[in-house]
Amino acid sequence: MTNDSVPKAGKLLIAEPFLGDPNFERSVVLLCEHNEDGSFGLVLNQSTPLTLKDVISDEIYADIPLHVGGPVEHNTLHFVHRLGNAIEDAIPVTDGIWWSGDFEQMKSLLNMGKVGPQQVRFFVGYSGWGAEQLGGEIAQNAWILGDADADFIFTTPADQFWRGVLRRMDGKYKAISNYPTDPRLN
Repeated sequence: MTNDSVPKAGKLLIAEPFLGDPNFERSVVLLCEHNEDGSFGLVLNQSTPLTLKDVISDEIYADIPLHVGGPVEHNTLHFVHRLGNAIEDAIPVTDGIWWSGDFEQMKSLLNMGKVGPQQVRFFVGYSGWGAEQLGGEIAQNAWILGDADADFIFTTPADQFWRGVLRRMDGKYKAISNYPTDPRLN
């Protein structure tokens, strides 16, 4: 896993340990889109007690966990998956990870038992930044950039994600993974 200062689709945004923003405290965001107009991402490690069938009126038979993708528009539903072009209109993010696609097709695969939590993650809301906003936050050291890995993303429990992704990185990032949430309690 590497760290550089250029945000782009497929990168992970790893919150600095003392970011100070409750929306992103110890968060890891998968950057799905980054261009001159702004950036779009999904927080990978904010779980909810809800499942997909709790938030849509359509019948879903599988218990698919629901995550909070970020503080923007909690009335929207998003998903990332490992199914590639098997889902029409899926947008490639990086090796082995696609964003969105034909939701009816995804529901059908879920209901047939052909897709489960190891292949898809669903989110309410998203994380968004205006033009140049994310670059400014990275320049202020609010985020550490890392590389996304499909196996890690789809198999790591949400409560182990922030520490786990930092431990996969070299040098100081491995040490940062041990920082306490509140250093006053250390």
